[in-house]
Amino acid sequence: MKVLKFGGTSVGSSNNINNVINILETYSKSSKVACIVSAVGGITDKLLLAGNQAKNKDKSFVDSFNSIKDIHIAIIKELNTSQSDTILSYLDEKLNALKNLLDGIYLINELSPKTSDKLVSFGELLSSFIIAETMKNRGLSAERKNSQELIVTNSNFTKAEVNYNLTYSNIQGYFKSANQQITILPGFISKSDMGEITTLGRGGSDFTAAIVAAALKVEQLEIWTDVSGMYTTNPKMVKQAYPIKNISYQEAMELSHFGAKVLYPPTVQPVLDLNIPIHIKNTNAPNDSGTIISNQNINNNTTVKGISNIGNIALLTLEGSGMIGIPGFSKRLFETLAQEKVNVILITQASSEHSICIGIDTNDAERAKTAVDKTFENEIALHKIDPIVVETGLSIIALVGDNMKNHQGISGKMFSSLGKNNINIRAIAQGASEKNISAVIAYKDVKKALNTLHEQFFEAKTKQLNVFITGVGNVGERLVEQIKQQKIFLKENLKINLRVIGLSNSRKMVFNEDGIDLNDWKNQLFNGEQATLSGFFQQVKDLNLRNSIFVDVTANSDVANLYANYLRESIGVVACNKIACSSDLDNYKLLKRLSLKYNAPFLFETNVGAGLPVIDTLNNLVASGDKITSIQAVLSGSLNFVFNNFNDNTKFHDVVKQAQEEGYTEPDPRIDLSGVDVARKILILARESGVEMNLEDISNESFLSEAGIKSDTVDDFFQSLITDEVHYQNLYASAKAKNCQLKYVAQFNNGKASVGLQEIPEGHPFYNLEGKDNIVMFYTQRYPEQPMIIKGAGAGADVTASGLFADIIRVGNN
Repeated sequence: MKVLKFGGTSVGSSNNINNVINILETYSKSSKVACIVSAVGGITDKLLLAGNQAKNKDKSFVDSFNSIKDIHIAIIKELNTSQSDTILSYLDEKLNALKNLLDGIYLINELSPKTSDKLVSFGELLSSFIIAETMKNRGLSAERKNSQELIVTNSNFTKAEVNYNLTYSNIQGYFKSANQQITILPGFISKSDMGEITTLGRGGSDFTAAIVAAALKVEQLEIWTDVSGMYTTNPKMVKQAYPIKNISYQEAMELSHFGAKVLYPPTVQPVLDLNIPIHIKNTNAPNDSGTIISNQNINNNTTVKGISNIGNIALLTLEGSGMIGIPGFSKRLFETLAQEKVNVILITQASSEHSICIGIDTNDAERAKTAVDKTFENEIALHKIDPIVVETGLSIIALVGDNMKNHQGISGKMFSSLGKNNINIRAIAQGASEKNISAVIAYKDVKKALNTLHEQFFEAKTKQLNVFITGVGNVGERLVEQIKQQKIFLKENLKINLRVIGLSNSRKMVFNEDGIDLNDWKNQLFNGEQATLSGFFQQVKDLNLRNSIFVDVTANSDVANLYANYLRESIGVVACNKIACSSDLDNYKLLKRLSLKYNAPFLFETNVGAGLPVIDTLNNLVASGDKITSIQAVLSGSLNFVFNNFNDNTKFHDVVKQAQEEGYTEPDPRIDLSGVDVARKILILARESGVEMNLEDISNESFLSEAGIKSDTVDDFFQSLITDEVHYQNLYASAKAKNCQLKYVAQFNNGKASVGLQEIPEGHPFYNLEGKDNIVMFYTQRYPEQPMIIKGAGAGADVTASGLFADIIRVGNN
């Protein structure tokens, strides 16, 4: 004998019902089959809705009734059976009875638990009859047996308790004499020993199947649903989730209790003592292996078996100094909740006895608070305890696994990984068995939490980075292309799954939670939505993805002013924009504090030297205990390019124009030639070495002509370069006469910094600095005479993009 159960989604359409019939036909060729079916998907909810509408004198209950009727008629017609008239006739009879019941509820303005059970029983009665008759009409050996004639319960309506002795005897007696190969039984429904219609509670079709399996002592119970087993976590929220091949009864019950809807928790009990395995299968993919629930063939090397969650949680806190050392508070609290039929999902109590926290369904929160406050009204009036505090908008996430107790550090990994992603934990509960570690978190963080924990415990140590890039001009475009080129390498060699989730330029922005296709990103951005800086931030915040990184590839002060907002949301910031780190000292220090407080990386290597490891080297020196005494540097690849190409045979205007056109300067070259950009860079290096300094503290000796300094527009500035060519030729001539090279030098020494054009003599490390190269010399306590020198290309889109890319990878490696 085989016992199979098909849930609401499995019988939710004519196509799915045909799948069920095909599966049953295959099974019946080798064995007799008992098949338990749920109501058509969604019908039980519709029946309850109609009942409540009728109770509340809402005439729209008629519309709900008609919807139920239309769904069943459509399924019957789509199944296209030769005897559909017979089925429709039965349907009319049952629907008339249903309509009369709803009319009665409307008239008396009441929906008792007893009437509710009678109301919802129509769902399973209809679905089981349709399936059985369809199979008979197709020539299969099938009959329907009403489960109400087999399963006997008490009169605890809506969640009746089973009389197992009578029930098992009824089931065994019926199947002993049954001749048909396939028996269809409606799940969920039963009758009391007084002959009244009862139900086994929501999800009770699983329970019915387990009762039948236990009564017949079959080798295995199969539960067919719309997914291929119990997953490591909710596959709708975590795309990397996968089916668990084997799981224990206890693990299955824990996961089911905490939201894994594939299995109804009481299902396990009838088969548990008999050690009958439960096999979860997919109706739409019958060849998938599914999940086997048993106490055999369990992989003892697996620590965490699954991650689950319950939504719609309210946290109730009873707190007060008057509770300490006084027995009976817990007893009174839980007695009150029991009297109100409030189910307690989670309990945690401080060892000081100063507070008790409980997690309940949000729908019960108001009723629970009223009852508890009334129970303790005397203590509240005397200020021994506070009125109960209710927090809503919460969820519970739970790690489940039989073997977690044998492995140290599971809870540490759980809470540290959540903390790194700014997921605040409101309460924690863990039993001594260590099979379940539960935490209460904000509902908005559930998806991020599940993905974070799944990555930690189930994935091959691959860290997912979710990148949002603002500014996809010259440098930004190169960065996107580098990410596209290296994506596979990063995943295979560094175990980093880097996804670009959002892109923006000054006009448009585009987002894709699953990752933007980098083969077509320009077209997607062109067709994106209107871009705003606040809108981009809000999208990043609302997506709430783990390991999120905001990448600023602009020189925009408004973008830099948003860094604090990103860091407060635990979103890392990678920037080539120098404005933030060279802004007011208080703002710089604030960003550093926020980075530490919210565990959000703040990296800006490309602020100095483009792709050169200048800041990283400086940080390593300081972290290792060395002290910076002096810095000498050529920090502008743009200015180095200009002065390396300017001589008495060229015009200064033409060289600057060439540097602008080749992308070595900003679109406004005054930013580079004024020395402000270099001043920002030496300021950043001074601050990173531990000195508190602002931009105005840096001496800036400009080499520009007076007209160039005072120019109002870029065009005016270029005109000044033509007009004042003699001024710039004189600078060159002076250096040439001394056999020197012109270099724009930044210096930091004894707490003071300056920038300016210098004549560098032959033999100096700066003398032969070519093209757009930068050079930085660090004099430290460990390098007092021969400095540590970093030299290389300090400008250009490719090297700047590579520096940004390196910072992104650094986040991944951390």
